[in-house]
Amino acid sequence: MGLKPASGKGRAIFEEVSTGQKPVAAPGAIDRGRADGRGAIRIWLMILFAMVAMIIAVGGMTRLTDSGLSITEWAPISGALPPLSEADWTSEFEAYKLTPEYQLQNAGMSLAEFQYIYWWEWGHRQLARTIGLVWALGFFTFLAMRKIPVGWTPPLFSIGVLIGVQGAIGWWMVHSGLQGTMLDVASYRLATHLGLAFIILGILAWFTFTMGRKQTDLMQARRSGEGRLFSVSTGLMHLAFVQILLGALVAGIDAGRAFPTWPLMGSGILPPDPFTLTPLWRNFFEDAGLVQFIHRTVGYLLLIMGIVTWNRARKSPNTATRFAFNAMLAMLVLQIVLGIVTVLYSAPVHIAIVHQIGAVILWVLILRGRFLARYPLPQSVRGTLAKG
Repeated sequence: MGLKPASGKGRAIFEEVSTGQKPVAAPGAIDRGRADGRGAIRIWLMILFAMVAMIIAVGGMTRLTDSGLSITEWAPISGALPPLSEADWTSEFEAYKLTPEYQLQNAGMSLAEFQYIYWWEWGHRQLARTIGLVWALGFFTFLAMRKIPVGWTPPLFSIGVLIGVQGAIGWWMVHSGLQGTMLDVASYRLATHLGLAFIILGILAWFTFTMGRKQTDLMQARRSGEGRLFSVSTGLMHLAFVQILLGALVAGIDAGRAFPTWPLMGSGILPPDPFTLTPLWRNFFEDAGLVQFIHRTVGYLLLIMGIVTWNRARKSPNTATRFAFNAMLAMLVLQIVLGIVTVLYSAPVHIAIVHQIGAVILWVLILRGRFLARYPLPQSVRGTLAKG
């Protein structure tokens, strides 16, 4: 028995309340409008990511070949052109001869030897300029074409700000090695420079992961996210970042060549005379033996933390999440082995640069696992990843 209106005419149970059609929210409406720019923006972010990863490797080679102080001025615009004549090369070489590095370490080097280190540093700076240009062209093109999704303009603009800050920090670092009796750049400034590079790389990776999924998919995925795994992987990410900074300190004072033994440092667990510098705190940043010891110790802690994180991820119901953390642990073990080999062979250039590239790969794999812990990929009831 049902109620009837005053007219006496009944209403069908599925009849619309009003004759006027009301707008219905279409599936995926939140992604409409500017969503068609997500694919292109993602490609742009991937290009920037590849370039930043490349400049980290080039920067490592610049440091390992002692090339970073070969260009003695910061000329963001005019410096884009290398020396084009013999007079230009002579001028650059004469400027380098005034530096402490030349006078105390490289006195008597030939012009050809100078050109070798000059090209490494020029290539490093040129790649940095290109990264800034690629960011600017991409960002302002997408902005002008109104292709940037709602809410993404400030995050994408912040990448350009960080790139600019990184350039300034790069010169701040180089300037520290051009005065006094410094033979290299200050290790603290090197750590700051490398640390910001990894921050930029991490942001680019995270944004790339995010742009690969529709906003509606991310909102849905977060409901099934694994909070504890995300928290543990966040801790692993922070510890990995500390280890990266320690690696920069090791490189900055050539601590990797100090004790070519493992698992002991020389004949003991601790390096001999680890606290000879004053004030005391300087030993933790400037004593080669102690800095290498701390880098080793944090490496062991990172391995333990990685295993703990992997063990939690192993219980994840999501296939892609488990695979991501399997890859992370495999790379972590490989990176530990590379670190040991680097020490045993006194950090030769070809092994040391592979170790640094390994840090980049490990960093991205940690971030990938963390992302999937927060936003797991959809999968069917049988446990296989759903298509689409």
